[in-house]
This record gives sequence, C-alpha cells and structure tokens, in this order.
Amino acid sequence: MILDLLSMEKAAVYHTLTQVIIPRPVAWILSENTQGDYNLAPFSYFSAVCSDPAVIMVSIGAKKPDGAEKDTYKNIIEKERFVIHIAGSDLAQEVTDSSASLPYGESELECCKLETVAFEGVELPRVVGPKIALACTLYQQQDIGNSNQHLIFGQIEKIWLDDSVALEDDKGRLKVDAQGVDPIARLGGIDYETFGEILSVPRPA
Repeated sequence: MILDLLSMEKAAVYHTLTQVIIPRPVAWILSENTQGDYNLAPFSYFSAVCSDPAVIMVSIGAKKPDGAEKDTYKNIIEKERFVIHIAGSDLAQEVTDSSASLPYGESELECCKLETVAFEGVELPRVVGPKIALACTLYQQQDIGNSNQHLIFGQIEKIWLDDSVALEDDKGRLKVDAQGVDPIARLGGIDYETFGEILSVPRPA
C-alpha cells in the first residue's frame, strides 16, 4: 500500500500520521491562566529535541470548537511556565478525560478528581499520580503549516522523579525504572500502548 499524503485532505493526513507514527509519548501538561486557574491536557506530538539546554517540543494544533486558542497554548504564552507529566497506565482514563474541551477557566483537575502537590522550587504544582514531572519554561514558540500549528519549545529546569523509579546503573548514573513508570503512549484513534517487554540491545563499539 502506498499513501499519497499530497493528495489527501488534512483530516485524513492527521488520521494517517497518528496511525503510522507509533508509539508517541504523551505530555500531560499542567498550565495556569492569568486568573490562577489550572488547566490539564494531553498532547502526543511531543519529544525531546535538545540537551544543551534541555529542551522539549510540544505541538499544539486545532483550536477549540468555538474558534478560541486552546487553553494550554494561551496559558503557556501568557505565563511562560508549565509542568509536563509522564502518566502511567493507571491514569489512562484521566488522561483521556482531561482532553475534553471545557470553558476557559474551568479546571480538568476538578472534573477528573485529581489532586496537586507542591513541586519543590517551582511556582506551579505537579499532579499527584504520575511518577515523572518536568518543570518547564517557555524557550521559544513557532508556528508551522497551513493551519498555524503551534510549536512550543520548553526548557526543562527541574525534574521530579518518584523515589521508587529512581535507580542507579552499573556506572553510577541515574537509571529510571521504566516498568515502574509504566508510561502510556498514543497509538491511533482511541488506543494507547502500555508498557511491555524491554529489549536490551548493546550498541556497537
């Protein structure tokens, strides 16, 4: 099968990309508006892009049904800080529920019955449950494509790890217990991938 993306409608292109670029890590982003209300939403167009400085990229696309910008984008541009969580499979339902389009200022935390806790040394809190949280500040923003897809580049300033998943390898370096984190990853449609077998394949010298 050959798929010619140049001849496809944009909705079909989006659907196709979510089917073939798999799995995709999920950035569960907590942000704050200018009134102090917290927003929580998942994004799977997400990856690390630089380590000096430590920068991640999140792509925020289609606007809300009423034509307004998504709360996450608006909050990050206005407040220039946000917290990314890596959620485990036990929170898959809450991650999904937090993707609902709510009125501006209405918090997904309340709708999903989630709690927050102080993130040491960070203005924003973190969500209770995920075993990894990344405190980020806005590094750069760009628009790309015909529909002005927003690319948010965030500099990671602090990382919180649950002590249960913070291990040490045979060289004394940090080793995160991936099975303990049990991260979910997006596939196509309504599907997530859960953590499975780990393949350890030595690299060539």
